[in-house]
Amino acid sequence: MARRYDCNDATDRTTGLREAASAVRRGELVVLPTDTVYGIGADAFGAEAVGDLLEAKGRGRNMPSPVLIGSPNTLHGLVTDFSEQAWELVDAFWPGALTLVAKHQPSLQWDLGETRGTVAIRMPLHPVAIELLTEVGPMAVSSANLTGHPSPEDCDAAQEMLGDSVSVYLDGGPTPGIVPSSIVDVTGRVPVLLRAGALSAEELRKVVPDLEVAN
Repeated sequence: MARRYDCNDATDRTTGLREAASAVRRGELVVLPTDTVYGIGADAFGAEAVGDLLEAKGRGRNMPSPVLIGSPNTLHGLVTDFSEQAWELVDAFWPGALTLVAKHQPSLQWDLGETRGTVAIRMPLHPVAIELLTEVGPMAVSSANLTGHPSPEDCDAAQEMLGDSVSVYLDGGPTPGIVPSSIVDVTGRVPVLLRAGALSAEELRKVVPDLEVAN
C-alpha cells in the first residue's frame, strides 16, 4: 500500500523524507516533486529498481532514465571528459531546468537502460528533491506518468497513474513549472541542444555562444 506525505507540513515532510529515503535504499520506487514536473525515482545504482521504474511507466530500455543529483560536486564521480563549457552551463543553470547528456564513468556499476555510455543528468531546483537526493545519492528519475500520458503537475495526477507501483509519494503541492527541462548534449566538442524546454537556445548561448541546435 502506497504511503503519501504532505511536504508542506513540517512534521509530515520530515517523516515523508525519512520514509522515502528508506524506500529508495530498499530498492523501491518513490514519487517526488521537482521544479518542472513530478518525478518517479529509484536508486540509480539499483538495476532491479531502475527496471521496476521503467516497467511502472510502461517504458522500454531504449528510453533510459535520467539521473538527478543533489550537488554539482557529485558530477566528479559520475562523468568523464566533462568540458569547460559543460562546467560553465552547470555554474549558470544548476540547480535548475537544464539536463546535460555526458559520458559516464566506465567503471560505474549501474544499468539505466540502453545509454550507449552516456547519462542524462540534472540538479533540480526544489528543496524536497534536493533534500532526498542529498540523503540517498544519485537517483534515476523520470516524469511520474505512464508513457504517452501528460507529465503530472501535482501528486494526485501521479498517484492516479502509478498507484501502488510506488511505495512513497512526497506531495509538495503543484509544481512551479510544467515545461520540461532543456537537454544539452555535452559529449562532443560543441554543446548541442537536443530539446528546448524551460531554457531557450538564446538563453543558453549567453553562456556557450557556439551552442548548436539538433535538427
